[in-house]
Amino acid sequence: MRTLYSAMFLLTFGVSAASAATIEMKVNGLVCGFCAQGIEKTLRKNPATADVLVSLEDRLVAVATKEGQDISDADLKHALTESGYEVKAIQRTATPLEDLRAHLVKKAHE
Repeated sequence: MRTLYSAMFLLTFGVSAASAATIEMKVNGLVCGFCAQGIEKTLRKNPATADVLVSLEDRLVAVATKEGQDISDADLKHALTESGYEVKAIQRTATPLEDLRAHLVKKAHE
């Protein structure tokens, strides 16, 4: 019975992680607008990508995935490290990319 509950927990956790609205990554090496454009172009090549946000000031790269699709942490890390950047952390959140973008704009104007 305990194994059944463990399996149910893992299944539930896995489904919620896969349906995350946004994947946020802390990235070192972002220094200019050209960096941001290159990262956006690279990440948009993935068919599961719906939108990309790059904040140089916050060393943040965020990816919104298409409904019901996901991009593995390994694929994201590989894409960024192959482009010359260092991924420090990856976090999946339910925050829509539009909300994150609005927060960054508001923060920049404070």
